[in-house]
Amino acid sequence: MLFRNVGGKAGLQSTVQIGTIVSPPPEIKVQWNGMLLDKKWFYIDDYWLQGHTRQIQGHIISATQNRGGGGGDAAYESHNHDIDNDYTASIIYTDTWQIGDKVLMIPIFNRNGAGGNCCTGRLFIQHQ
Repeated sequence: MLFRNVGGKAGLQSTVQIGTIVSPPPEIKVQWNGMLLDKKWFYIDDYWLQGHTRQIQGHIISATQNRGGGGGDAAYESHNHDIDNDYTASIIYTDTWQIGDKVLMIPIFNRNGAGGNCCTGRLFIQHQ
């Protein structure tokens, strides 16, 4: 009996689907296969939620633009300043999916075959 259950569930395949946003997060609604799915059917990639914050760090090497000033004295002739600094910053995402956007939906199943969809990405469909 155990192996029959395992074998039967092994036939479930997560097939990626494409849905169309009808209402953006947080009250997301997606049109898919003739059905309107609401937020209870989705796990949303947090990159697509407004207000998602990421911390970044890096190193920048550059220079300011040449600029002169003063009364024409040699000390004030046109010059620039080198930039060679580490930095940290916060990025706060303010956009999300819009009505009509195509999204990638990946079905997720638990042991009983029930589940939802992981909704991620914004697809750009280019027709020739």
